[in-house]
Amino acid sequence: MNLGASRREERGRTVEKSVTILIGGEAGQGLLTVGQILSKALVRSGYHIVVTQDYMSRIRGGHNTFVVRASASPIHAPREGADILIAFDARSVNEHIRNLNDGGIIVMDAEEQADCQGFACLRVPAASLGKPALFNIMAAGIAGALLGLDDGLLEKCLREEVGDSLQEGGEALRAGSTWARETGVSRSLPPPSPDTPRIMVNGNEALALGAMAGGLRFASFYPMTPGTSVMLALLSHADRMGLIVEQAEDEIAAVNMALGASFAGAPALVATSGGGFALMAEGVSLAGMTETPIVIIVAQRPGPATGLPTRTEQGDLNFVLHAGHGEFPRALLAPGSPEQCFKLAARALRLAEQSQGPVFILTDQFLADSCRAVEPFDPGSVQPVHPRESCPADETGYARYAFTESGVSPRALPGFGANLVVADSDEHTEDGHITENLAVRARMVEKRLRKSDILRKECIRPVCLGDEDPDILLVCWGSTLGAAREAAAELSSRAIKAATLHFSQVWPLVPEGFLPLLERSRKVVIVEGNATGQFARLLRRECGFVPHARVSRYDGLPLTPEYILRELVDEGIV
Repeated sequence: MNLGASRREERGRTVEKSVTILIGGEAGQGLLTVGQILSKALVRSGYHIVVTQDYMSRIRGGHNTFVVRASASPIHAPREGADILIAFDARSVNEHIRNLNDGGIIVMDAEEQADCQGFACLRVPAASLGKPALFNIMAAGIAGALLGLDDGLLEKCLREEVGDSLQEGGEALRAGSTWARETGVSRSLPPPSPDTPRIMVNGNEALALGAMAGGLRFASFYPMTPGTSVMLALLSHADRMGLIVEQAEDEIAAVNMALGASFAGAPALVATSGGGFALMAEGVSLAGMTETPIVIIVAQRPGPATGLPTRTEQGDLNFVLHAGHGEFPRALLAPGSPEQCFKLAARALRLAEQSQGPVFILTDQFLADSCRAVEPFDPGSVQPVHPRESCPADETGYARYAFTESGVSPRALPGFGANLVVADSDEHTEDGHITENLAVRARMVEKRLRKSDILRKECIRPVCLGDEDPDILLVCWGSTLGAAREAAAELSSRAIKAATLHFSQVWPLVPEGFLPLLERSRKVVIVEGNATGQFARLLRRECGFVPHARVSRYDGLPLTPEYILRELVDEGIV
């Protein structure tokens, strides 16, 4: 049976089945190499992919997985079942055999001892094939053969992944591919339909690309998973793009470096996770008082404290929304796909410049590490920021914090003109000097808060996908988009009117843009990756709307369509 091409009938509708490849083993055994080779080859063959990485917080050992879901049709989320299990050790078989779909295949070294429980098991004679130390690369060739991928393409992806120094790599890959084809077992995918060429990119890489397209000139950070890879992506392009990326001694220094660069006229960002952002809170407040543009990417992971450093969660919404002492405007963006990561990173830089204050991007480990096949990004589709272009003309009596109707004061840059630019972290007068005049204090607070009108005017409205008059509306934000979208599609295939409402901006909220849909939907379910329903509570606080049910996940794993559907059954929604 060719599982990749199999179909199932649902109420007269033919649905193609995707194929999921689960690669399991210890850190240091080369899972990432296999996963990257297969993922790239699938994308370049014209397939859509969703990659999920699950790894322990250690350099070697433990148990990690790299899961690739592939389809000839667009897909948006990981699935819980697997069709091919590539096991680097017996533990991987024992832990994941229960996840195998009917007709699943296990690929493992013949030296490993594990019970395949009736599933087809390809025990690879790695030693006799001559490359036992390169079982990971051999496994890439075997998986490629099972999927019907071209050997030449696989070898090209191998060279890109490990370079030309590993001369035996190509031999190992070919040996695995030849052996697999001789077994006669196949899980070939249906041929993809002609489409626009696509590239493989994960969420953090897309954020970096979008920021560069949006005019980024300075980035600073202290390493913290899963935010670090944003900076690594920026570093890989820094020389060519004229970009400065600085690793600071800690997160306090990182945020203040970025504020200093922005004050001098360089569009700036920092990237961190919850624990690192805790140290940045005073810098956030400094940005609010000095009215300095800055973009802060918070890649969420489970807390409190160190929590689960390499797992995913959406638990920092309240923290980021309220971080920093005092009252000042901010915006929170929450991309749900690499495409949104690219666009919102550029938008965040522009929004920070427009409002002269902090703008946040909330992502998480799942989206950060999840590779997708996307159409090449168009840098020309975003307008980069150029702070010098908006500098006021040289004038006598320039006031950095002049009272204006919009709340946005003229922003001169130090060193670019005759204007004297004075800034102060204390409360200040219009010309930037410290003051304790309480009447001036009140006017300054009101001036800063008037910038909230700019953020509301520029707010991105949530997008509804599916039935316009749904019986079940799945409301989600950030990275839960794909799982909610596929769960709604599954409900629709069962003749249930369903839709998703996705928020890619979670603050400020403009109720008139979505409240009518919430009120006319028969059942509204909030889907989010935290225990307390942070976004559901925010909707209730700001709009007075109480959902009929919540689907929450907080075990460190990403939401899946199957998980959402099970919860809907348990809640009596379906």
